[in-house]
Amino acid sequence: MTITNENCVVGIEYEVKEAGKTDIVDSNKGSGEPLEFIMGKGQIIPGLENALCGMKADESGDIMVPATEAYGEYNNEAIQTLPKEQFEGVELKEGLTLYGQSEDGQTTQVTVLSFSDEDVTIDFNHPLAGKDLMFSVKVLSVKEATADEIESGIVGGTAEQGGSCGTGCGCH
Repeated sequence: MTITNENCVVGIEYEVKEAGKTDIVDSNKGSGEPLEFIMGKGQIIPGLENALCGMKADESGDIMVPATEAYGEYNNEAIQTLPKEQFEGVELKEGLTLYGQSEDGQTTQVTVLSFSDEDVTIDFNHPLAGKDLMFSVKVLSVKEATADEIESGIVGGTAEQGGSCGTGCGCH
């Protein structure tokens, strides 16, 4: 089966590097656990999802994804300086990654850029924002998504698992 742009369940093995660099940024090679997702649901970065269209199981390839189709361009306006008391109980250090909740209830990741006795400067950009990425990918599996998977957005999921629980808790 060939990967189409929606409603296929795809399993891949991948390794990703910043374009032109040798250090591996992320990988699931050798883990025995494929990255599984449903095409067309926005579960992986758009540039990789688009490049996978037309590939088949057991097919491999190197895929260059520009920053604009990965984690976006670096945004200088995503840097904020906040009062240090908002970080009470946190052992601060430059480069520290912290997780919090955005106004819409989503988990958000920030990086501590610097701090003083009064302030902490944090960066809301994704660590890979502004970077072109090179993926080495092997398609391990491709199958048609079930009606429950399409509705829930979860590989192997049921309709009851998807959507919202109705409380605004962000559990979906």
